[in-house]
Amino acid sequence: MASPQTFPITIVGAGVAGLTAACALAQAGFPVRVLERADALREVGAGLQISPNALSVLDRLGLGDRFRGLSLPTERVELRDASGAAVAQVDFARFRPGGRFRVVHRARLVDMLEGAAREAGAVIELGQEVATLPGDCGLVIGADGVKSRIRPLLNGPETPFFTRQSAWRALIPLEPGAETKVQVFMGPERHLVSYPLAGGLRNIVAVLERPDWQDEGWSQPGDPNDLRAAFARFGGPVPEWLAQVEDVSLWGLFRHPVAQHWYRAEGDGPAVALIGDAAHPTLPFMAQGAVMAIEDAWILAACLASGRALPEALAHFQALRQPRCLRIVKAANGNARNYHLKGPARAVAHAGLRALSRLAPGQLVGRFAWLYDYDPTAAV
Repeated sequence: MASPQTFPITIVGAGVAGLTAACALAQAGFPVRVLERADALREVGAGLQISPNALSVLDRLGLGDRFRGLSLPTERVELRDASGAAVAQVDFARFRPGGRFRVVHRARLVDMLEGAAREAGAVIELGQEVATLPGDCGLVIGADGVKSRIRPLLNGPETPFFTRQSAWRALIPLEPGAETKVQVFMGPERHLVSYPLAGGLRNIVAVLERPDWQDEGWSQPGDPNDLRAAFARFGGPVPEWLAQVEDVSLWGLFRHPVAQHWYRAEGDGPAVALIGDAAHPTLPFMAQGAVMAIEDAWILAACLASGRALPEALAHFQALRQPRCLRIVKAANGNARNYHLKGPARAVAHAGLRALSRLAPGQLVGRFAWLYDYDPTAAV
């Protein structure tokens, strides 16, 4: 993916979106600088699910083998009720053989992307607080996350909507012989997701509907006893897992609109574009936040390297990405409701899932073919 014309690019933010973009753009021949306000690329404990639509990008960047070495394959997603009883199974190994669904610790993914970006020639500057747009480049890419300072420059001020849900996340030691599967335990007004990570860890994310507000951020300290109390009635392996939690983070879940304007190519100063959470923050109920960021990064780089004039390249990028991201965000919003059903609605929904899993299990995977079978490297 070599570009016939290059110009300096500054990326604001060194998360998954910014570092993937830095790697892709530097490999395409663009001079790339990444500005990150943190003084070190520290990532607190968190797991990520990476589906085939993102793995195709990592393969094209030459990072496939490296990524497989620091992640684990996951063969299926099991949906269970609060007691631990099976509700349905999404069997990737059976209905998407070779589909390459994997799980990884966020810190290990960021470390890999940082190294790859530097190897490709990108310059990464830490401790850089960006208050105004850098003027010494042709394009500024806002990859600065859900609290982006770049997004309001294109879309004006926005007020996110608190979903009345908060989430805990924690890591515990992985039990011997654990299967590499994702388990979702669904209860009234709450659910818990867990899966193994490489390095002998188990990732836990637990979401509870609650009226009190929590800050929108991933590193607010929580109380493990509050987590255990909220899920005290859950069965299966959940009590044993939660008994081992010593440190936990807590954050509020907010809904943001997908940005209406993803770029600006005219006027004073450099052109501007948005990627990742800066463009389309999403609730964590489709496991596609990091995946969308990786897709964005490749497609923006491909558009810029396509030979189009900059305004046309950025317009093409938004036209390709906005409808897909809107659909993914909508699906995540739907899961936020479906996981927390109670009363008769919960009984009916779980009965339907059990019947579908027993009679037509392939449909549970096939209904998301539009998501997982998409190849961003063939989009431009």
